[in-house]
Parts: sequence; C-alpha cells; structure tokens
Amino acid sequence: MIIDLRSDTVTKPTKPMLEAMFSAEVGDDVFGEEPAVNALEDKAAKLFGKEAALFCPSGTMTNQIAIKVHTQPGDEVLCDVTAHIYNYEGGGISFNSGAQAKLIHGDRGQISAQQVLENINPNFDWLTRTSLVCIENTANRAGGSYYSLKQMQELAYVCSLNNLKYHLDGARIFNAIIENTYTPLDIGRLFDSISVCLSKGLGAPVGSVLLGDKEFIRKARRMRKVFGGGMRQGGYLAAAGIYALDNNLLRLKDDHIRAKKLSSIISGLSYVDNILPVDTNIIIFNLTEKMKPEFFVKKLAENNIKANGFGKQSIRFVTHLDYTDEMLEKTDKVLKSI
Repeated sequence: MIIDLRSDTVTKPTKPMLEAMFSAEVGDDVFGEEPAVNALEDKAAKLFGKEAALFCPSGTMTNQIAIKVHTQPGDEVLCDVTAHIYNYEGGGISFNSGAQAKLIHGDRGQISAQQVLENINPNFDWLTRTSLVCIENTANRAGGSYYSLKQMQELAYVCSLNNLKYHLDGARIFNAIIENTYTPLDIGRLFDSISVCLSKGLGAPVGSVLLGDKEFIRKARRMRKVFGGGMRQGGYLAAAGIYALDNNLLRLKDDHIRAKKLSSIISGLSYVDNILPVDTNIIIFNLTEKMKPEFFVKKLAENNIKANGFGKQSIRFVTHLDYTDEMLEKTDKVLKSI
C-alpha cells in the first residue's frame, strides 16, 4: 500500500468517473463544438451564478489568463505574500502580463479590506497602477485556512469603490464552502472572475474552469489559445469534471475529518515543534532542529509514505479522495515509530 500525502493533486479517477469519461460525447473545443466541455462550462457557470466559463488544463492557466485579461503591462496586482499566483506559477504575473505583484502580509493567508485600501497607489504618473486584487480560498501555504463571507464582501466593496478587479484563486474553494454557510452563488456575486480546480479534492484527473461574465470569458478564450491551452477532444476530461461536481463535493468533509485526526497525532510527536491550525485538508508542521526534514521524508518513504518538505524544517501533508482510514492508521503507526 502506497500512501501519498504530497498533495490532493495525486488523486486518480474512480471507476464511475472513468466510465463517465469513456462514454463522453466529444467534438472539437477550439471550434466550440465540444458537447461535454460546453456542458461542464455551463454547469460550472450556473453553479456560481456567472454568465460563462472556460475549461482549461490547469489552475495556473486559469489564474494567469484572469490576470492577463484584468491588467495592462505596468499594472500592479495586490495579493498575500503566501499567494499561489506569486509563489508557484513560475513568475507568470510578470512573464505573461508584464505586471508586478505587491505583497501584503495578511493573517494566515488572508488579506483585509483595510490592507487593500492602504496599498492602492495614488494616481501619479511615476507609480504603478493598482488594478487587481487576488485572493486565495482556501490558502495553501497558510495551512488551508479560509475567508469568511464577510471578509470577502468587505474586499469586494473596496474593489468596487476603487475601480479594482477582484479575482478568486478558488483552487480549493469547495473545501472552504463545505466548512462554511456560504454557497457558490454567494461567492459568484462578489468576484469579477473565479478559478475553480477540478483535479484536487474533487478527484478529476486534469482541469480547472475560469468563470466570469460573457465579455471576460470571450477575452479569456482568446488568451487561452495564445497560452497554448486550446484543447480538441477535451470532453473526455470535461466529463470527469462534470462527474466530480455532481458527486464529489460533500465528501470533501471526510478529508477534513481525517486531516484533523492526523493533526492531533502529529501535535503529540516529540520531534514536532509546532503545527498550524487545521481548518480543511492541509496540515503544515515544523520539525524540531534535531529532526532534519530530509531524514524525516526518507523514513516515511521507507514505509511507503510519500511526503515533501515545505520550506526550512516544514512539512506539508494533504488528505484527499484516495487517503483512507486504513492509511490514516498506518500513518499513525509510522509517525510514532520514527
């Protein structure tokens, strides 16, 4: 038994999902003649109350397309210092859009409306033009923390007053929704654009959808082509996304329950210095100085558990669709044996 705690991107399609993929009706998405892709885009857009959607190969692409459409070269994007768009998308803000990021030190990955107000540049020729605010929900590097609806509403209000576009990197937005009382429709009302990943906890093999109004998606579709993201018979992948949205939302709660149980185990280990609060399916903890991360990861690997370091002395575990109670029991035994 191989246990993979590196990420929730490692999930594999279930048999019912594979059956849905193999039976998909397909065409050519570049020509707009892909029935399954069109159906996925329509479903995702309606779920969040947006006018249109665009299916893309990855969340990095959906985020980068959104930034490209919302900004002009020389603009500035406000985001948290831990943001995925800044740390893990290959410098795409500057490379793809010619924009720069202004990093805000939020609270566990969450920036506030007041912080945004304080970081909007005055309209002087010698300053960059602040044009876009991006938030990440849940926040990966902050241990899967999530925004409240009030926080997101306050940010939306500030963006509206200051003529700023507002983008949500919702790679794990359903993890946040499951833990709160807000709905996808509540989310959709607030943002100019939303990126939703299908290939993490939802269990699809590939793909994210970008949501917005019709004009935004028209521009985004062209930019997807420029970025090389136009897919032909993408319906086989889109069918997996449809299955995920229909069947795999509520089960995210199981991942959160296992993550909390795992965090309880980890917090009691003598070689663990501290652990971030666990709100969803991500566990980030720091090892004591005597326990080297390389040694720790190696010992896990010897017991068929895959994990990665997450910075100096830090380790990240992520629970997911393929992480079972049996695996949790084995992880418990291995961690206590090190």
